[in-house]
Formats: sequence, C-alpha cells, structure tokens
Amino acid sequence: MRRSTLAAVAAIGSASLLLSACSKADDGNENGKKSAGANAATKGVVNASTQKGGTVTYEYSDVPDSFDPGNTYYAYMYNLSRLYARPLMTFKPGAGEAGNELVPDLAESAGVPGDGGKTWTYKLRAGLKYEDGTPITSKDVKYAVERSNFARDVLSLGPNYFQQFLDGGDKYKGPYKDKSDEGLKSIETPNDTTIVFKLNRAFQEFDYLVATPQTAPVPKAKDKGIDYVKSIVSSGSYKFESYDEGKQAVLVRNENWDPKTDPLRKQYPDKIVVKLKVNAETVDQDVQSGDAIDLGGTGVQAATQAKVVNNADLKANTDNTYGGRLVYMAINNQVAPFDKLECRKAVQYAIDKVSVQTAEGGPIRGDIATTVLPPDIPGYQKSDVYATDGKKGDVAKAKEQLKACGKSTISTNISARSDRPQEIDAATAIIASLKKAGINASLKQYPSGKYFTDYAGVPSFDKKQNIGLHMMQWGADWPSGYGFLQQILHGDAIGASGNTNLSYINDKQINEMLEKAIATESDTERNSLYAQIDKRAMDQAALVPLTYFKVLLYRPANFTNLVSSAAFSGQYDYLNIGTTKK
Repeated sequence: MRRSTLAAVAAIGSASLLLSACSKADDGNENGKKSAGANAATKGVVNASTQKGGTVTYEYSDVPDSFDPGNTYYAYMYNLSRLYARPLMTFKPGAGEAGNELVPDLAESAGVPGDGGKTWTYKLRAGLKYEDGTPITSKDVKYAVERSNFARDVLSLGPNYFQQFLDGGDKYKGPYKDKSDEGLKSIETPNDTTIVFKLNRAFQEFDYLVATPQTAPVPKAKDKGIDYVKSIVSSGSYKFESYDEGKQAVLVRNENWDPKTDPLRKQYPDKIVVKLKVNAETVDQDVQSGDAIDLGGTGVQAATQAKVVNNADLKANTDNTYGGRLVYMAINNQVAPFDKLECRKAVQYAIDKVSVQTAEGGPIRGDIATTVLPPDIPGYQKSDVYATDGKKGDVAKAKEQLKACGKSTISTNISARSDRPQEIDAATAIIASLKKAGINASLKQYPSGKYFTDYAGVPSFDKKQNIGLHMMQWGADWPSGYGFLQQILHGDAIGASGNTNLSYINDKQINEMLEKAIATESDTERNSLYAQIDKRAMDQAALVPLTYFKVLLYRPANFTNLVSSAAFSGQYDYLNIGTTKK
C-alpha cells in the first residue's frame, strides 16, 4: 500500500478548501472540454466538484480477495473499503506524496504513546453509529482486531502485525475459539470511547498500523466469520445494498452516517456499483468512454497503452506515476534446489531485466530495479549486487553459480496471476532468460483472488507442485521501510496459507534488524537499518527485483474529484469520487 517517513498528524482541512485550491470541474475533458493534462491528478484534484447524485461504477477483471475489511490485503481494497469501513486512522485525500498524510478517522486524534512506544491509546469521536443506528464502541474495534489477526484458520488474507506485536498475541486463540467476553487482555477498553493497545515491544509507527481496515469496527453479534462478507455492517458513508459473490456489489448511501463525525467523507454519488470478472480490455474501453473506473488501479492493458501514449489527446488524459511498488520474482527458499544460495544467485544473474521491462510495457511502466526498496520508500539506497552489462543478464556467471550449487541444469515452475497479462508476459520473458543458463521453468497460472490463499502463498502447495519461483508485485503497507519490508521478508510473516513472504525467507539477521528498526525512535536511524535489511536480502538472493513499478492510469471523463494518491500505490483515491452523469 504506501510511502514516506512518519509525519506529525496535522488537523484535517475542510474538503471545500482542498477542492477550491485544485483544478475546477470545467477543466475536465468531458463534453469536448479541455483536458486537465497528463499527470494532472498526480499534482492536484482533477474535475473537482461538490455535485451530488448519480452512480459511480468500478470494474475489475477478477475478484478481490475479500470485501471483508478484516480479511483483505490488496491496496485497491484498502482504498475502496474506506467507503463502508472506517479505521482508527486513515490517509487524507491528496495528490502524490500529499496523500501520505496520516489523519484521524474513527479516532478523534492520533494515538498517544506510552512506555517508550509499547502502549498506544486512542479516543473515539463522539456520535459514531453503524448503518442500523446503533452506536460504535471501542469494544467493536477491539473485536475487529481480534477476528482479523487471531483467527487465521478462518480469516487468513490480511497481515498479522497485531498478532505479532500485541502482548500475549502468541497465546490468544481468537474470538471463534475463545468465547470469553474478555478476549485478548492486551487490548483494553476502559470505556466505550477508549481503546488501549499494549505491545510486547516498542512499535514507533503504530499510527500507521491502525490505519489498516483491520481496525474498522465489527459488532460481535453480527459477525458470521468467513460469511460476514455477505452482510457487512457499515461504519462508513456507504452501505451494501446487495452483494452477489464473484459478480457484483452495490453500495448506497448510509443514512445513519453523520458528516459531523467525519471530516473526510462527502457522500457524493447516490450509488456505487462494483462489477467483477469484467474482461480487462473491456474495462479499458469503459474507462476511456467515461463509464467506469478500473478498480484494480494497476493501469491500462498493453494494447490500450500503445494507443494512448502515441496520441497526444489521449495521453493528456493519463496519469503516470511511481506507486511505491516493486515488481519482482520471489525465489522460494524452501523449494529445492533454491534452498541453496548459489542456485538462487544463478537465477539473479540469468535474468535479462531489459526484456522483462519491455514485456511489461517499457519504461513508462517502470524503471529497471536492483534493490528491494523502491526509490520512493524511506531507506532506499542505490545498489546493484548482481550487476550485469546493460542489465541484460550474464549467462556465464549464472552457469558458474549453478556449478557452485552442484547443478548443471534445474527444472522448476514459476507462478503468475492469470488475470494479469503483463505479469504473464514478464514471466514468459524470464523463462526465456533462464533457459539460456540451463534453468528450465514452466509457467503456472492462478487467479489473483486466490493467489495467496490457495496457491503461491501456501508452502505445502508450492513444494508439491515444484514452484520455486513466484511472480509478485508489492507496495508498502504504510509509507516506511518497515511498512514495505516486514510482510515480505520477516520470518514471522510465514504461515500455512495466505503468505506474502513468497521467498519464504526466515533469516535471523533480517528478523533482528526489522525488530530493532521498529523500536527505534529516530527516523534517520530507522532508515539506515532499512537500507541494511535491503542489502542483506539481496546478499541472500531472496528475490529478484525486476522494475520499480509505474502505474499508467487512464483518467475517465464524467468522474469528479480524481486524485492519484501515493498512499494507495498511485491509484485514484476512491473516498470522494463523484460523477456528473445522472
């Protein structure tokens, strides 16, 4: 998900002031009007408007992991879920890096730290209500964290930071097994508007952690475990009118949402429709015609890209920006022969990264990467541990490492997401590179909605299917080195399923440096440690950085308040998008 150093929380400015400072609605490109220009949404709000009414439609080529705020981990779902699920903190709508500003949401202010960062206290705003008019309490926030982090056999899709850092989190069995009213003792609710988190070690970036949808309240009496997704109780400005699993979700205004309790949301459209399993090319066509927004936010398809970048008028309607994301290939340390360092190094040297960049769509889709941390994440330091001439790979060095590994050839499989054509094209280019060095890889395709729960994120499946290599794209959970690195490099992030540490690396030095970093108060010292972790991961050949991802979004006409936010990997911030169509 997101990007820069921990900043002091500023007061939330009024949305009307924000909008008036940015582009006006008549600067949009609908009805033949002049476009706001290329990259306009990375610099300000495009087609700013307070107009209410109409329907905003989102389309996606697959299905999300889950609409359940406690069981999701894709950046676009973190983004969308804020419409119906309010976390304690969130990101303020803003262009580019301005979107990284952390502000209170359910909470009335930022967390109050104690005990050197081991205790964090939040007070809820007064007057908060669910869609049915019942009050939201601190106990509901506590329960939401418990169900999302401590019932991994039921809800395994989100990160497990709270489980790792809350005192006693290693022993608590979760609310579906532990039926006591007390729940996890290290989350205290002394009254209905106060929640206190007691950690087992200092966590200096905790405000970012409570900005995840896992802190969005869930009433215990309404929870149905994995089936809660079918009847989510809204705490946001919109509620579910209908949910047809795998096909469509429809949201309408939540009449019990009170704008006096919420300085961020504006409730502009009457209805929000999310269409799933729409052909990727059809999504592009609908976006260009001004009928839809691409929910996934990963950018246009190859054919559309060729069309828009070669047409000045069309290119003026695009936003091309870094998303604080890395496109990479994880090397599975648990699948032989990649349990041997030299075999992993052979893969590093074999890959022609220029061919991969070309397959992804060229430089407009990302610069060639050589580090784990992207340049727009704190802690990044320029480095190239496996440098090759022109970044086109070195077959001789790859074969040399293979020999040191005791191999002359390797047979393995590489996983990629079936609904992501550019990822498949990149994997195909990698397969061609590896073959030249004697590493024979076959492509295995799996749907993105189940990529982590059923396939690449399941270690037993990977071993059985001999999947030693995994295509992956990652954005920071919050804008810091820790927010980027922890869930893809720390051994504690590895579980029986739902893994995002697809390298399955469990390195003592990396684990210890990550722990030291998050307990360190100084930003400068933390960032230095993040750079060291990056180098150690590359020395261990845990993954192959491919490109520092750049998103190329086509900006649809008819939609208002479009702003590309670094907080959501360059996607448009979905919180206040409206429409001029009735």
